[in-house]
Amino acid sequence: MTDDQLLRYSRHILLDEIGVEGQQRFLDSHALVIGAGGLGSPVALYLGTAGVGRITIVDNDAVDLTNLQRQIAHNLARVGTPKAQSARESIAAINPDVFVRPLVLRADAQVLDELVPQADVVIDCCDNFATRHAINRACFAHGKPLVSGAAIRFDGQLSVFDPRRADSPCYACVFPPDQEPEETHCATMGVFAPLVGIIGAMQAAEALRLLAGVGASLAGRLQMLDARSMEWQEMRVRRDLACPVCGSRRAAGAARD
Repeated sequence: MTDDQLLRYSRHILLDEIGVEGQQRFLDSHALVIGAGGLGSPVALYLGTAGVGRITIVDNDAVDLTNLQRQIAHNLARVGTPKAQSARESIAAINPDVFVRPLVLRADAQVLDELVPQADVVIDCCDNFATRHAINRACFAHGKPLVSGAAIRFDGQLSVFDPRRADSPCYACVFPPDQEPEETHCATMGVFAPLVGIIGAMQAAEALRLLAGVGASLAGRLQMLDARSMEWQEMRVRRDLACPVCGSRRAAGAARD
């Protein structure tokens, strides 16, 4: 770590739970961020300012005027610019030492099977269930921890799905793909601007805690925020042995043991 890095990250290094070793883990890590909108904006910025050495941002959309109400990685001058590239510019303006790879494409199964194995942590900041399930399948297949967040109207939720832990459910255990609710989008339902910042910042915190090994992650817990009253609720969630994504393989592994 250089003298400039010791100074830049001094407030992390002062924390006993992180220190020089934890900060070095950030510098050596690779985070995959799916989505550079309301949730992905604070995620990408906080991972960049924290010094995560490599960040891959996947988003196939461009900055629109309506995004600027909440998507803090973008600005008026970048309307029409791909969001992944805009997020890279915002990170570089704060911390040019971080390597950011913007990918302007849709995160389909083929793309995820290529990118997920390269990452140390995956952060799901997308806005549709099909992509969420594709991300979950890829993370489970490649044994990568997944930090999942969602926000619509005044309602937010957050959890971690960690296939490295035998007791951790996957996303499909909690939200079965055959029981998906009707798709809701900010464009038609609206979203409270600070809500995506709250959930996105917490996603970044979970990702950093996973990378540094600080505390217990949210694996097995689903946190839900009602921003009308700023009340949090937490639900314990368990892995489903009948889960179409992780149930059969885990059951087979338990039988072999």
